[in-house]
Amino acid sequence: MQTLTHAPVLARFGYAVSDPTRARILLALADGGAYPSDLADSLGVSRQSMSNHLACLRGCGLVAAVPDGRRTRYELADERLGHAIRDLLGVVLAVDPACCAPDGTCQA
Repeated sequence: MQTLTHAPVLARFGYAVSDPTRARILLALADGGAYPSDLADSLGVSRQSMSNHLACLRGCGLVAAVPDGRRTRYELADERLGHAIRDLLGVVLAVDPACCAPDGTCQA
C-alpha cells in the first residue's frame, strides 16, 4: 500500500469523480456507509457495474470495505472526504463554454 498526500490525492479524487456513477457513489457514502446491492438499487446501476466502481474507488483509497457478517459494507476511507464532498457541493463555477463542454471535458 502506498500513502499519498497533496496533489496526488487531488488527482485521485478528480479521477474518481470524473465518472458520474463514481461521483454519485461518493455522494451517497458521504451520508454514511452502505451495502453494494443497496447502492446499486438506489443509483439504478447493475450490481456488476457497482462492484467495478467500488473496486476502482477502493483502489484509489477513497472508500473502504468493512466486513459485516457475511456481507461487506462500504464507507468513505476518511471522514474528511465526506466534509470535502459536502463543501464542494456549495461551489458555484463560472464556466467558459468555449473551453469546457457541458459534460465537463476540456475543449482547449
